[in-house]
Amino acid sequence: MLPASGAPGPAEPLEWHFSQVFGERAPGEEVQEADIISAVEFDHSGDFLATGDQGGRVVLFERIAASRARAGHPDVRPESPLHTNPYEFRYLTEFQSHEPEFDYLKSLEIEEKINKVRWVKGRCSPRCHLLLTTNDKTVKLWKVYEKKVASLAEFNLQNGSSTLNAGGRPGSGGGLYSPDKLQAACKAAAAAPWALRIPRVVGTETLLATRCKRSFGNAHTYHINSIALSSDCETFISADDLRINLWHLDRQDQAFNIVDIKPQNMEDLTEVITCADFHPQQCHLFAYSSSKGLIRLADQRQAALCDQHAKLFEDAEPAGPRSFFSEIISSINDIRFSPCGRYILSRDYMTLKLWDINMDSGPLASYPVHESLRGKLCDLYESDCIFDKFDCAMSGDGRYFATGTYSNFFRVVGADGGGDSLLEASRDPARKRLQGGAKLPSRFGLGRGSGRGSRSGSFSAGEEALAQDFSSKLLHLSWHPQANVIATAASNSLYLFYGSGGR
Repeated sequence: MLPASGAPGPAEPLEWHFSQVFGERAPGEEVQEADIISAVEFDHSGDFLATGDQGGRVVLFERIAASRARAGHPDVRPESPLHTNPYEFRYLTEFQSHEPEFDYLKSLEIEEKINKVRWVKGRCSPRCHLLLTTNDKTVKLWKVYEKKVASLAEFNLQNGSSTLNAGGRPGSGGGLYSPDKLQAACKAAAAAPWALRIPRVVGTETLLATRCKRSFGNAHTYHINSIALSSDCETFISADDLRINLWHLDRQDQAFNIVDIKPQNMEDLTEVITCADFHPQQCHLFAYSSSKGLIRLADQRQAALCDQHAKLFEDAEPAGPRSFFSEIISSINDIRFSPCGRYILSRDYMTLKLWDINMDSGPLASYPVHESLRGKLCDLYESDCIFDKFDCAMSGDGRYFATGTYSNFFRVVGADGGGDSLLEASRDPARKRLQGGAKLPSRFGLGRGSGRGSRSGSFSAGEEALAQDFSSKLLHLSWHPQANVIATAASNSLYLFYGSGGR
C-alpha cells in the first residue's frame, strides 16, 4: 500500500509472463466491429472478470482455482508460479446486455456498445453476482445466478400421440395437448387405470442464468462516459458530458442530479466532464475530471448540488509549449482512486499522473507515455487518433500503474518510476521488441523493463519506434485487486499477464 505520508515507496521491477488469451484471431482474419472489446473489469475478489464489447454483449470469466475451491475439488493445493499459473481463468457465460435503439423524438440512433462494466459487491450470495453495465444512454443492473433445472420422466402421453406411455417426455409441439388428444387420453386412462404413472424427477442440472433486474434510463441528455459504485454498495453515479446523476440500486425511476455544469448559454461552455469515480472508503466523496485537465473532489455532505468542489487538482506547469492541441491532449480520459483512497491516478493523452488528495498544488508524479508523438499532433488530429481514450489501472497495493498505448502495447510503471516495462499484448510479447533493438527477453518470453528510477522517464528510442501503429491500440485494461495480474483488450482479444518479483 502507498504510505500515508510523503511520496510512494520504491517499487522493484516485475517480471511479466504471458498467461492466457481469449478470442485470439487467426492471421488475416477479419474482425467484426461488434466483437471489439470496449470494457474490462475484475470484480472485488479477483475471482471473476467481465468484458463488454461494441455489440452490447457482456462475457464473464471465472478463475479456475476459485471455482474448484468452492466445489471442494481435491486437486486444490498451493501451486508454483514457475510451472503453473494460479490465476488462470475460464469462460463462464455471456449475455446480451444492450440492444441498438432509436430515439424517435431526437432522431438519434443509440448504439449498443458497452461503455463501462462495474461489479456490485455485498448484495448477493457467493453464487450470485450483480453487474452494472451502460451504453450511451441507459445503465442496467444484471443478476447472474445459478439456476437448478429439473429433468422429469414417466409421462403418460407419448410424443405427438394420445396413447399412454410407460416413460418419456412430452414433445414441444403445439398440438400435444389439443382437446381431441386429451379426450382420447382420458378414455384410454379410464379403460386402463393401472397404466397411469405419476411423472417424477430423475435429475437436476445447475445452469447459469441472467436477468436484468433494473434499467436506469431517461436521465441523461448526453452520452454516459462513466459509472461508479459507492463504498456503501447502495448507490452509484453515472456521468455524461455535463451532468452527474446519483442513483439508488433499488430505485430505477428516480435519480438525483448532483453535478450540473451546463451554462445557460451553450456558447459559454468551456469544458465537459470526462470521467467520475467514487472514493473507495468514503461514500460521500467522489471525484470527476474534465476536458481542461482538471480533477475536482466533491463532498456530498456540503450541498445536495455539488457544483462547488471541495478541492481542485490542476497541473500548474503543463509539459511543452501551448498550442492549438494543448487543451485536447490535456483532457483527462480516465481517473482511478487508489485502494487506500489517498491517491488518484489519471490518464490524459500524453501522460499518466499520480495525485495526492491532500496536495492540490500539482501532481505527485508524472509518467510520460506518448512523448514521442508530440511532433505528430497534426497527423493524429487528422486521423482522430488524438481523441483516443486510454484507461488507467492501479495494482491492489497501489505500487504499480498501467495504461495502454498504440501497436497493442501497454506500459507498467512503479510508483517511483522504477520497474518501467513496455509490453505487447500477444503470445510472443518480445517479438517486436527484438526488432526495435530492445533488451533480450526473459526465459518466459517477456523482456524485463529498464528499471529506471526517474519518475519522469519515458520510452527508450527503440521502444518509441514500436508504438507507432495507430490502427491497433490498447485502450482498455484492468488490474487484479489482489495480485499482479493484468487483463488487456486488444481489438477482439483478451490477453492476461501475471508478474512475479517485486516486494
